[in-house]
This record gives sequence, C-alpha cells and structure tokens, in this order.
Amino acid sequence: MMYPKEFRYAKTHEWAKVEGDLARVGITNYAQEHLGDIVFVELPEVGRQVKQGEAFGVVESVKAVSDCYAPVSGEVVEINDTLADKPETLNQDPHGEGWMVVIRMSDPAELNNLMDVAAYEKHCEEEAH
Repeated sequence: MMYPKEFRYAKTHEWAKVEGDLARVGITNYAQEHLGDIVFVELPEVGRQVKQGEAFGVVESVKAVSDCYAPVSGEVVEINDTLADKPETLNQDPHGEGWMVVIRMSDPAELNNLMDVAAYEKHCEEEAH
C-alpha cells in the first residue's frame, strides 16, 4: 500500500493529515497489518486535551491491545463514531474512512517532529528487520 504523501507520520505508526489548524489522525497501514483483525476501538471524548506522544485511544485486535498516541498536541474536536460499530474499518481503509480523531492543534510547529512519507517508509523497513 502506498502511503499518502501529504500526511505526516509518527514513529509509533499514527498519521496526521493537516487541514488548516486541524489534524485528522489515524493509524497507518503498517500498524493495522501488524495488529491483525481489529475488533474494538476506544476513542477519547470530544473536548479532551491531548499532548504529542500521549495515548489518546486503544485499538484491540485478535493479536494484541495497543495504545494510539497523539501525533500533535491540542483539543480533540471530532471522533469517528463509526469505528465503535465497525472497528474493521481500520483494517479496510486505514488512511481514509478509518480515521480516528480530529485534533485542533495547539502548536503546529510540532509537525516538524513527524516524518514525511519517505522517512516513514524507511522507518518501517528498518523495523521489519
């Protein structure tokens, strides 16, 4: 799977798609492939403040339970409610319909701490070895 070039990526395998001062956030294809079939997703409440690198949610698969970490700091302004009924959406479309939260960024400069697509693909290759 190709990773969207316009996204920014965290080493912990979350992505951020920036739309103005908002960042739409999800887990990458690499993450969902390693988790396997996702059976449960726990998301934060709208209005919660998150800090870059802090856990904001949980993804449970048939293999493991994993925390999801905020790629940027700010306020959660929207969550993807459909994941409660259809957690498998994270497996089917991790970079699209499987988005998890939208964060209003408090410090857009934090995006500089994230990787572009080339650096992220290299990161995945190194982790695979």
